[in-house]
Amino acid sequence: MKLYFIRHADPDYSIDSLTPKGWHEAELLAPRIASLGEINEIYCSPLGRAQNTARVCVEPLGRTVITKPWMLEFPAVMQMPDGHYRMPWDFLPAWWTEREDLYDKDEWYRGPTMSKGGNVEEWYLRVSEGIDEILADHGYIRHGNYYHTDCGNGDTILLFCHLGVMFVMLSHLLSVSAPVLWQNFFVAPSSVTLVSTEEVVKGEVALRVKYFGDISHLYAAGERPSDSGFFAEWRK
Repeated sequence: MKLYFIRHADPDYSIDSLTPKGWHEAELLAPRIASLGEINEIYCSPLGRAQNTARVCVEPLGRTVITKPWMLEFPAVMQMPDGHYRMPWDFLPAWWTEREDLYDKDEWYRGPTMSKGGNVEEWYLRVSEGIDEILADHGYIRHGNYYHTDCGNGDTILLFCHLGVMFVMLSHLLSVSAPVLWQNFFVAPSSVTLVSTEEVVKGEVALRVKYFGDISHLYAAGERPSDSGFFAEWRK
């Protein structure tokens, strides 16, 4: 089975839609989506920037999307030492790298850094249960840190979403700390990430990343990728 994680095109956050560049990126992405062949299901965040990206790609195929409320940009907040609440990523390097619990795949969301206040664990579990439900609908059942199947298949699933929540899903699927992904990885708007099942032992399924944050559709058209969500170097 193939899971394609697609980050929305270049966003205009002020109106929860796309910039003119973003609409163009989505148009460049559409032929690539069409080239995937048979698509079994298409899931999407409820937010406008993801919905609009999906619409441009999916309407030419005569398909509709299934909106999943838990796929919106990861909305959890955590309480900082000064008592203020903030989203649980985009930390300063000197602060987060000293907190060993954030590196732990099992403790990052329930360890001392994020469990003092807020709702990170609640939202992490909601997203994890959501992606597990999708896999279960296609015959793959979570078993510890891997998946079990009695009917492995070649289904193709598309997920139009956001950088933050995409990394939460990958954290769960690959047993990797989400803060490690949030802090050390980046995928550009309209990028495509492919995660595929691998069944070396019958019934025992691993999920492996075959490519990550691919934007070859932009390069092929001479379109410069957007850095939205990537912070520039500090300057005096």
